[in-house]
Amino acid sequence: MVACLTSVAHAIAGQATFYTPPYVPSSCFGFEDRGVMILAANSGLFNNRAACGQRYRVSCTGPTNAGVPQPCTGRSVDVTVVDLCPGCAGNQVDLSQEAFAVIANTDAGRINIEYNR
Repeated sequence: MVACLTSVAHAIAGQATFYTPPYVPSSCFGFEDRGVMILAANSGLFNNRAACGQRYRVSCTGPTNAGVPQPCTGRSVDVTVVDLCPGCAGNQVDLSQEAFAVIANTDAGRINIEYNR
């Protein structure tokens, strides 16, 4: 008998905004610099710091407003959770400005995304 295990990653749909430096201190790592490809998670995803250090791949799926009708670059970015975004909605994450710029035009300010681990 042959057993086969399959792992399927399911993307989570949501929205992303961005924040600007300084990126330290962070809720997860204090004054330890974790680079610029980082993410501040909504409270559900953050889960009392359980998400600290977890990596996610984030992709832009489209605009949320009329300001930039086609903000996506077609690329994805790998980011590490370093902080809590207390003002984020349950479907929102806050990317560093540098990470946001990889996947979208920063003039958009807010974009639709998919992300997974």
